[in-house]
Amino acid sequence: MAKPKTDPNYKVIAENRRARYDYAIDSDIECGVILQGSEVKSLRSGQSNIADSYAAVEEGELWLVAAYIAPYEQAKQFGHLERRKRKLLVSKKELSRLWQATQRKGMTLVPLVMYFNHRGKVKVKLGIAKGKQNHDKRATEAKRDWGRQKARLLRHGE
Repeated sequence: MAKPKTDPNYKVIAENRRARYDYAIDSDIECGVILQGSEVKSLRSGQSNIADSYAAVEEGELWLVAAYIAPYEQAKQFGHLERRKRKLLVSKKELSRLWQATQRKGMTLVPLVMYFNHRGKVKVKLGIAKGKQNHDKRATEAKRDWGRQKARLLRHGE
């Protein structure tokens, strides 16, 4: 995801910050998205949310479910549904790997970031994740706090 900042086409549209807190991410994969014209226009203006969405393998296809893309006002009658299922594009090999990963207990596909790549195409980065329990979340938070405190001590302690 680390692209040069000079690239005019690369732009993060929506980010699911809560995903890394609620899930332990094993690996991630970049997917293309099939969109309608009014959806792309709306995404260009930055009106979307993927915080409540998830991905699912249904009938041999990968779908992004419950992602919000705001309606585009100028589209009028040729608009789109805000929370419709959107097809994600991956190779057959990756699709089978994702399906096998979701068949394991507790594993799910969580969208992490939606962005325009360097060519101006909309991409979604999916994470293969396992849900964290409360004690795991507390341990992660304690580790992060200790890292901050350690950096503060190193900066001012010497």
